[in-house]
Amino acid sequence: MKITYNWLKDFVDIKIPAKELAAKLTMAGLEVVALEEKAGDFVLEIEITPNRPDWLSVLGVAREIAAITNTKLKIQNPKGKVRSAKGNFKIEIEDKKDCPLYSARIIRNVRVAPSPEWLRKRLELIGCRSVNNVVDITNYVLFELGEPLHAFDLDKLSQDKIIVRRAKDSEKLLAIDEEERNLKSKVLVIADRNKPVAIAGVMGGKETEVTTSTRNVLLEAAIFDPVVVRRGRQALGLQSEASYRFERGVDLTIVEKASLRAAQLIQEICGGGDILFLSSGLTKPKEIRVDLDTVYVAKILGVKITRPKIKQILCGLGFKVRQKSKEVFKVGVPSFRQDIKLQVDLIEEVARVFGYDNIPASQPAVKPEITVREKRDLVSAIKAILVGLGVNEVATYSLLDKAVLNNLDLNLTKPIEILNPLSQDQEILRPTLIPGLGRAVSFNINQKQDYVSIFEIGNIFLGETKPKEELVLGLALSGTNSFLLEQGLVKDEAGLLNLKGILETIFLRLGIQGYEFNNQGALNCAIRIQNEKVGLMLGLSPKALEGLNIKNREVFALEVSLDKLFSFVRPDKKFTPLPKYPGITRDISFVLKDDLSVKDILLALRQKGQPLLNDIRITDYYKGKQIPAGFRGLTLSCFYSSNERTLTEKEIQPIQDLLCGTLMQTFGVKMR
Repeated sequence: MKITYNWLKDFVDIKIPAKELAAKLTMAGLEVVALEEKAGDFVLEIEITPNRPDWLSVLGVAREIAAITNTKLKIQNPKGKVRSAKGNFKIEIEDKKDCPLYSARIIRNVRVAPSPEWLRKRLELIGCRSVNNVVDITNYVLFELGEPLHAFDLDKLSQDKIIVRRAKDSEKLLAIDEEERNLKSKVLVIADRNKPVAIAGVMGGKETEVTTSTRNVLLEAAIFDPVVVRRGRQALGLQSEASYRFERGVDLTIVEKASLRAAQLIQEICGGGDILFLSSGLTKPKEIRVDLDTVYVAKILGVKITRPKIKQILCGLGFKVRQKSKEVFKVGVPSFRQDIKLQVDLIEEVARVFGYDNIPASQPAVKPEITVREKRDLVSAIKAILVGLGVNEVATYSLLDKAVLNNLDLNLTKPIEILNPLSQDQEILRPTLIPGLGRAVSFNINQKQDYVSIFEIGNIFLGETKPKEELVLGLALSGTNSFLLEQGLVKDEAGLLNLKGILETIFLRLGIQGYEFNNQGALNCAIRIQNEKVGLMLGLSPKALEGLNIKNREVFALEVSLDKLFSFVRPDKKFTPLPKYPGITRDISFVLKDDLSVKDILLALRQKGQPLLNDIRITDYYKGKQIPAGFRGLTLSCFYSSNERTLTEKEIQPIQDLLCGTLMQTFGVKMR
């Protein structure tokens, strides 16, 4: 948008040069992209952001200048009085949503002629072509106050009525750009009793335009719905200064002022009188009030601005400020600031006018927070851990059918039944997440997914006489995961150990200790923390897989009560220095009976390996042709290190031999 230095001075006393003014405006958010001295004036070209339609006028920019320079805005009060005459003219609005307000001012006995030099020059400086005095006045007020106006030749309107309505598909209109356009129902038009005479908010019609033969004028000032104007303009391939403003939103309170301002200029420049004013629609906008905590202003901006200064800045921008409490202002938002909704919006206004360059640069104070205590934060932390491990979150239905639950064979209590289910699939409230996860696995397998890893955190519903909700974590795996390592392509088939590893990672991150996994069958394992059962892991039975329509695939799932698990969380972290000396890793592979407890084996080896054995964990689990029935193959990885020195082979080998001997003598394993 272009604007001139001298035009701005009509609204505010500017005591700084145009170049300095341009710099101040840019720092306040009104980017001046060009400044040109022309015909004894300076033309500023300003880049206006879409959220600030109030800047699309001389008045709007002058208001900003007044606030920035701490000067008063000159209020342009109407000069003289406009006589009103009675008449039978009527306004009809079909849909008040399309047109919240429409006003018409009838001015009779005008003299249409070329504009005076001052008016023509001011318009031409900002790139607006002069047409005649009446049309130029409507354009002048548009740029001055931001309200688009349109002047009709009253005598060319059919009868004494204006109708604001949607166009009919068969209608046409010859616009003032001398192109005939086929109208559509999405286009809002201004019509008389017979036909459309203008495209609302966009462009007037050629037939009713003001010419040198015009004697009586109908001056339109209105508010149109921004979405309707944009859709109509796009449908017709049009663009205008009026539509540019209507699409961004025009201040409701400026409509009557702009109409009166234009009427007075027409009287002064074109003569005319015997004026009739009509209006239909809204008269007052809804007032918005926002609380502003001055302490919060300092916290956000990093600099303390006094309360009087904050009040001065906001009042200068047109806000109404009153004291609500010692530290809080109650701020009334003016109707032309449709972008202000929240406290942070007001803080941005204070920062702009105070000056970003006056806010000292400083490093942000970062207080590291490594503890997670709130339930909501714990849920978010678990989700982040699972996503980081490559598990995808899903959301399943809370209602199930009885059949899918019976197929699982989980020995659950009687579920809560729906008295009047909408369908057979919605008979009961879910007492477990596993059926929903199973269906999600089935869906992904049908989409040709080789590997499925999904989780859900949600409520299950337990009890019959006194139903209760319980927050649980459900996780399901199926298929073979392929990934590329340095040694080549590795394929990892999903199993209970994968579930166990994922759950152990969660326990480790949340500081949960004293957990164990107790086998209850070949593919069923209870999860306990400090002897309290918190969940289970299992492989879905053939019956359950058949019910889910899963063929030739295994599915492994777990479910853990988060309500129980959260009581064991120890979020406090302790920093441990990194080891000074490198460690050495040695593996032990062996075959053991299925009924032997791996937990007991690991506990015994940790005791035997002290003090150099720092860690021991399972790295491989195998059951296959090479392993006899009733047995399984395991590989343990032993990590040796010392805080005093780098260990040698002579120190490690005796401990390694001791561990192997313990495995064979105490547990009867066979080394591989």
